[in-house]
Amino acid sequence: MAEFEIRNASALDIALMRDWADEEGWNPGDSDPWAFTVADPHGFLVGHLDGEPVGCISAVRYGSGFGFIGFYITRPAVRGQGYGIQLWRAGTERLAERVVGLDGVVDQQDNYRRSGFRHAWNNVRFEGVPPQGDAATRAKVELVDARSLPFGRLAAYDRRFFPEARHAFLAAWLGLPGRTAVAALRDGALQGLGVIRPCSGASRIGPLYAADADVAAALVHALAATAPGAAVAVDVPDHNTAALDLMPQLGLAPGFETARMYTGPAPEGDRSGMFGVTSLELG
Repeated sequence: MAEFEIRNASALDIALMRDWADEEGWNPGDSDPWAFTVADPHGFLVGHLDGEPVGCISAVRYGSGFGFIGFYITRPAVRGQGYGIQLWRAGTERLAERVVGLDGVVDQQDNYRRSGFRHAWNNVRFEGVPPQGDAATRAKVELVDARSLPFGRLAAYDRRFFPEARHAFLAAWLGLPGRTAVAALRDGALQGLGVIRPCSGASRIGPLYAADADVAAALVHALAATAPGAAVAVDVPDHNTAALDLMPQLGLAPGFETARMYTGPAPEGDRSGMFGVTSLELG
């Protein structure tokens, strides 16, 4: 009889999980695993069947009261055999007594509801090639390398949009090689933050935080300019109508959607300033 064992993932396992997500068409960032690893070293689980990895899930703890489920994948050859539900139970048990979020495939919402999740909003992936231009003048902001600012300012700003502090993850997310992080300043005050990272497909922008649509447009133009003529993608929460209206103006068209769901009340935060989520895998 086949033996199925769930183990804590190694750094190489997390890189494998990234490759599986790529095969599913999720287009994760090339260097995402190195930021994921530091977010919660014990938060990534891999299911092994007779010693071979066949499935995974992430169950990342943030602070004392929040968690996020992602990377819920079972390899096609072993689907429908009960291994996925074992991984799901292991992940959700790790986050017991916390409010838990996830970004799941929209047509799986009923399954997630049976596990206690409730729909909060959808994230719509917009993708395309923004026209070249300088939108910073219109937004009346100065755009700077975000990594030139004190990290404490960036961490406090990120906390406005995310339910818990995530310092280790954010430091890696901003600073990994190949990425560009841009901050928008107005009279010295932080008005926006965006990060672009290379992927197998369109380069992903996330997070995209901004005081208004003009600032968001300035950030997208600046980030897209790092690879002129190449496609970019942003996962836009559909509760932000200004963000939904902005993306077509930037030449980005809607594609697939995911459902953001929580086991309790949706955490409070600056929703009007969230133009693009950081990651569908870790929130």
